[in-house]
Amino acid sequence: MSNLSHAVSRRRTFAIISHPDAGKTTLTEKLLLFGGAIQMAGAVKARGEQRRAHSDWMKVERERGISVASSVMTFDYADCTFNLLDTPGHEDFSEDTYRVLTAVDSAVMVIDAAKGIEEQTRKLFEVCRLRDVPIMTFINKLDREGQDPFHLLDEIEQSLALDVTPASWPIGMGKAFLGCYDLWKDQLILMERSKGGMPGLGAPCTGLDDPELDRQLPALAVEALRHDVEMARALCKPFDIQAYREGHMTPVFFGSAVNNFGVRELLDGLAGQAPPPRPQPCVERPIMPTEPHVTGVVFKVQANMDPRHRDRIAFVRLASGHFKRGMKLKHVRSGKIMTMHNPVMFLAQDRGLAEEAFPGDIIGVPNHGNLAIGDALTEGEELHFTGIPRFAPELLQKVRPRDPLRAKHLGKALLQLAEEGAARVFKPRFGADWIVGVVGALQFEVMADRIRTEYEVPVIFEPTSLFTARWVESTDPVALKKMIDANQASIADDHEDQPVFLARNAWHLDRTAEDHPDVRFLKTKG
Repeated sequence: MSNLSHAVSRRRTFAIISHPDAGKTTLTEKLLLFGGAIQMAGAVKARGEQRRAHSDWMKVERERGISVASSVMTFDYADCTFNLLDTPGHEDFSEDTYRVLTAVDSAVMVIDAAKGIEEQTRKLFEVCRLRDVPIMTFINKLDREGQDPFHLLDEIEQSLALDVTPASWPIGMGKAFLGCYDLWKDQLILMERSKGGMPGLGAPCTGLDDPELDRQLPALAVEALRHDVEMARALCKPFDIQAYREGHMTPVFFGSAVNNFGVRELLDGLAGQAPPPRPQPCVERPIMPTEPHVTGVVFKVQANMDPRHRDRIAFVRLASGHFKRGMKLKHVRSGKIMTMHNPVMFLAQDRGLAEEAFPGDIIGVPNHGNLAIGDALTEGEELHFTGIPRFAPELLQKVRPRDPLRAKHLGKALLQLAEEGAARVFKPRFGADWIVGVVGALQFEVMADRIRTEYEVPVIFEPTSLFTARWVESTDPVALKKMIDANQASIADDHEDQPVFLARNAWHLDRTAEDHPDVRFLKTKG
């Protein structure tokens, strides 16, 4: 096996999807703990400091206790290199999550044992389904009272139309939770009650009839375990790796992330069964990861990760080839050649120089606004990656600086945040105010906070009478110009100078579309 093929086969690039409060941040931290990236829950193994390990590094996230920016963490475990992409849990930031899901090869769905499948989980699952992303399920918080495991499996199967197959089975629940039986390895794993204590490796068993179970567990617990597993095996299909990798089946792990329990089994499952980097879709052709030439796509831009340097990092998912620092890559959209002097790898906010990287890896490319979401980097080939969505905003507000003399600074801040994909920013052709469009209302608060803290421009957001925004395009330039000329008061330009129609209400949008049948009014741009 060549060096490239071997490196590709070792990569596991995945995201965690969940409803807020299902325990995603805790699970992320514990995956890093088991991967050796941190020494104890809550502290990064970096320069000896007691740093927060989890990925909520942005100031507004720490204050609110929610993840609003997605970040990347790379760690090694079981001879695999894992690239874990964290996603915003709050539904108001779903667009960033959708983009992150275009950069992964599989996902872990975290479900609260007491609450089952919640709305945000369902939405994110649908995005995974559109891309046939394989999903492993982690049912969390077994140390608290929750729903019956059979009920949870049935809910996943019925509401997500997925075949389920338990990879482990819980023994008790809440205060009576003793541990799990690993169905894949035939092992009994008992839970240590001390938080932060690492669970043992598990006692190997010859099966559920092994007398070792009777020695280790109370009689009632053994009886319930044997009965439930027999029933689960009768009701659920056996694990089929092809069905899982095609997105039709989800293996289900039970655990308690806060107690470090079930995390090792989940990681072992990802190492053994999750797919290595998959082909990436392009207009021209699919890009195979083992192709020798380096290609990559920008799926996210983040400003001010280091507040001292006002930097902007483009997150690039490598699609093929063996990347080396100092390489020259073509930025396809501009045609310019970029030298990769300082590419970085991530552990949340900590980063180090990436001397090399392989398909599936995420590298950060520091830049000053040249790279935008969806851009391709190649060794010369003209490629256009597809499938990275942009959504028209449903909430629109005007924004102005508290100090009118800071108007120019505000414009610069808004354009940077728009390039990052944090919001849509529109400059109407009439009037001095900027219009900001978002998917969820909380984004306005977060933007105001970031503009104030990162750019030192206090701002005021004000309601508008606008209903929605639509990108407008046409294969007939004359028809497009005619529509724009007839609706000058409702036309704005986005941060890429693409024309946008700002509708006052549904009737205004429908009527204008009827009057100009040769013009497309787009809700999403891929």
